[in-house]
Order: sequence, then structure tokens, then C-alpha cells
Amino acid sequence: MEFVLLLNTFTSNWEIITLFFLIAVLYSSVGFGGGSSYLAVLALTSLTFTHIRAIALLCNIVVVSGGTYIYIKNKLFNWKKIIPLVLMSIPFAFFGGYLKISQTFFFILLGITLLIAAILMWVSKYITKKSNNNNFKRSTVKDISYGGAIGFISGMVGIGGGIFLSPLLHLTKWDTPKKIAATSSFFILVNSIAGLGGQYLNPNFSIEPIITLILMFTVLIGGQIGSRLSVKLISPIKLKKATALLIAFVALRILWKHLM
Repeated sequence: MEFVLLLNTFTSNWEIITLFFLIAVLYSSVGFGGGSSYLAVLALTSLTFTHIRAIALLCNIVVVSGGTYIYIKNKLFNWKKIIPLVLMSIPFAFFGGYLKISQTFFFILLGITLLIAAILMWVSKYITKKSNNNNFKRSTVKDISYGGAIGFISGMVGIGGGIFLSPLLHLTKWDTPKKIAATSSFFILVNSIAGLGGQYLNPNFSIEPIITLILMFTVLIGGQIGSRLSVKLISPIKLKKATALLIAFVALRILWKHLM
């Protein structure tokens, strides 16, 4: 009976499962979890917003865990610079996840978040150039405030926050592109865990176990492939721009539906 239910869930959601696999491969290859794209895909389904947030964060955790381990092995972390970023982001992500919000507010916030994420992805090529020198800057107070603000929004929406943190660190010439990618991966991991913890303690927390487990297993495979392979079949810039257009389309559709 359980096998039949599992098979039915798989066959009726094969498009979503395929998209999640591709997202995991592509995002993990550059150190991200894919939370914004998971949310964009799930927003087009009939799942409730509590299910959507939880699934996106769980899949984020699965994908970036492997990437974070690889970055640690390659000694790409500067803990003195990372600690201020996560010092406030973890409690704020937890609080954002715990905060009780309405479904309408969630989708409006999601639409705005995805639209900003799409714009950042579109201009990422120009942003990355900002950190391609050795004149790195550091401000502990700014790092703490950046981390707290991004963590809070991430917890509410159901993303790890890397899509916002990475461009910000490049623009402020925080460190080399490789170290920024490593930092973003760790930031996504800890904030996804914190946000999920806050959601779990929220009385309205609920989850669809079967589809969630299938999607987590899917991104586990995709994430492991992406973490070990460099995606060279498609230009990274073209890939980012295509993804940005898709996310922007979903964002505008969400905002049109919930604001008009």
C-alpha cells in the first residue's frame, strides 16, 4: 500500500521532481542550495505555503551540506569573517521561521523576494567583477547587520539567503569569489536549519511527508553530482540569465495574483 502511494506521488509529480534534480545539480555546482528556484517551482503547485517553506529549506540543507563539506576540506573558510555574518542571522532566521504570517502575506513577500533575486542573478556577472581584486574590506558591524536582515527575511520566506548575501559580499569587496561562494554555502546551511527550527515550533507547521522525502532524495543525488562536476555544457552566464527570467516570471505571476 505504501509503495503504491509512493509510486502514485512520484508519477503525478514527475515534472517537479525533474526540475528539482536539475536545480540541485546547477546550483550546487556554484555553492548554492537552490532555495529561490525551489520556491518558484513550488509556488506554481497546489501545496500550502507552510509545506512550500519547509520543503525548500529541507532541500536547501541537503544540497549545501555536501558543498559546505567540500569547501571545508579545501580550507576556503575564514571563520573570523564568517562568525559576524552568522552571529545575528541564525537567531533572526529562527525568529523569521517561527513568526506567524498569513498565506497572502507570505506570497506577496515571496513574489518581492523572487523578483529581487531574479534581478541580482541577471546582473551577477557585473557584481562579481567587484571582488576580483585584493583590496578587500571588512566591517564587523555591517556584517552583523547584513546577516541579521538577510536571516530574518530568509526564515520567513524559506530560503537560505545566499542569493542576497553573495552579491552583497561581492559589491562590498568582502573577499575572493571562491571564499564568498564558500561563505554563502555555509550561510545558507546554518540559516536553513535555523529557519526550519523556527517553523517547526510554529503551531501552524505542517508538512507533506511523501513528496518531501522524494524531493529531498532527488536533490541529494543532484547536489552530489553538482558538487563534484563543473557545469560546462551551458555558459554559466546564460544559465543564470535563463533562471533569472523564469524566477522573474513566477514572481510577477505571484504578485499579480495576490495584489490585484
